[in-house]
Amino acid sequence: EQSRHDDSDHEEFLDPDEVDEVQVLEHNDDDMMEEDDDENGEEADQFDEDGNQIEDDDMVELQDDSVQGFFTHKEPVYDVALHPIHQNIAVSGGGDDKSYLWRLYDGEQLYELGGHSDSVTQVAFSVDGTYVASGSMDGKVRVWKSETGEFLCELEGPDEVVWINWHPKGNILLAGATDSSVWMWAIPSGSFMNIFNGHSGPVTAGMFTPDGKRIVTVSEDASLIVWDPKTAVAVHRITADDARFHSDVITCLAINKDSTLAMTGSADGTAKLVNLHSGHILGSFENHTDAIETVGFSDHLNLAATGSLDGRLNIWDVQTMQLRTSCEHKGPIIKARWHKTQPLITTCSADRSVQVWDGRTGENVKIWLGHQDAVLCFAVTDDGLTCVTGSDDGTALVFRMVDN
Repeated sequence: EQSRHDDSDHEEFLDPDEVDEVQVLEHNDDDMMEEDDDENGEEADQFDEDGNQIEDDDMVELQDDSVQGFFTHKEPVYDVALHPIHQNIAVSGGGDDKSYLWRLYDGEQLYELGGHSDSVTQVAFSVDGTYVASGSMDGKVRVWKSETGEFLCELEGPDEVVWINWHPKGNILLAGATDSSVWMWAIPSGSFMNIFNGHSGPVTAGMFTPDGKRIVTVSEDASLIVWDPKTAVAVHRITADDARFHSDVITCLAINKDSTLAMTGSADGTAKLVNLHSGHILGSFENHTDAIETVGFSDHLNLAATGSLDGRLNIWDVQTMQLRTSCEHKGPIIKARWHKTQPLITTCSADRSVQVWDGRTGENVKIWLGHQDAVLCFAVTDDGLTCVTGSDDGTALVFRMVDN
C-alpha cells in the first residue's frame, strides 16, 4: 500500500469535503437504545442453561455455506492468513501446536509447520509472501520459506507471544509478549534488532505504522506507546493517568493508512482516537455496553468501526466522531475487517457466523454459516470474493461471495 508522504497535513482527516463520501444516516440515540433493548429481550431465550446459543431450528447445525475446508487441526484454529500474492494459499495456526500451509480451492495441505510446544495463536506472511511466521504461547516465533516450507529460524525472547507483525516494506518481524515486552528481529537471519520496554502489563496488540516509520503498541495496563523502531525510544505515551484515555485493559488497535491516526478499543467499552504525530487524544467513541474486541479504519471512506462483546458493530464518522450506523450479531463480535477497495466490512462472531456489511448503510450483504462453534478469525482475498475462517470447532472453512 502506498501511503501519503509523512509531511502531509496532520489534520487532513478533518477535511470537511471528505464527509461527502459517506451517506449520512441520522440516528436518534434514544430510539436506538430502545430498539436494542427490545431486540435483547426477544433474544434472551436463545441461549440454553450452559450458555450455548440455540438457533432457530438449529439452522447453524444444518446449514453449511462453505465451498471448501481444511480439517487437519482438530483443535481450535486461532489465526488464518492469506498469501499476499498467491491468494489461493492460506496458513492457519491452532491449538494442535502447529500451523499448515494449504490451498483454498481443494483444501490440500502443502506443508506442516511444526516445532512449537504450545498453541499457535498467530500466523502471518511477510509483505511479499516470501516468508511465513508463526507465534506461539510457548514464547517462540518460527519462520519458514512459504514456497518450499523450508524452516529458517526460531526467534526467542518473549515469554508468551500475543501477536506478530511484519514490517510493511521489509523483512523485519515484530512480536508482543505477555511479559510486557516487544521484540524485533531481522529475517531470514533471525538476528535480534531491538527490544521495546515500557508497558507494565501484557502487550495486547501492536504493529508498524503503514509507512513503516513508527511502532504502536497497547497493553493491559491501559497504555498506548508510539516507538521509534531504530532507537526503541518511546516517542509518545498515553496512560490511564489521563482521564480522557482508557480506564481498563486495551484489547485492540488499528492505524489508518496515512499513519496519522490510531484507534484503540478497550474492555471499558470505549474506543479512543489518537493523533500519532502529536500524541494527542482526539476523542472517544462511546456507544457499546460491553468490551470492544476489534477496531478498524476504512482505507477509502472516512469511517471507522468498533466491534464488541455486546454483539454490535458500530460504524463511526472519523471526522465528526458521530455514530453512523449499527449492525447486530446474535453473539459477541470477535474480529472485524474493512475491505481494501469496497465500502464493505466483514465480521466474525461467537454466534458461529461470518457476515459482510455495507459500511455506509449498515445493510447486511452476506451471512455465511457452517461452523459448529465460535468463529475466531478470518482473512479475505483482496478482491473480496473469498473468505477463509478459523473456528473453535477445529476447522478452517472457505466461503465465496458468489456460488461457483
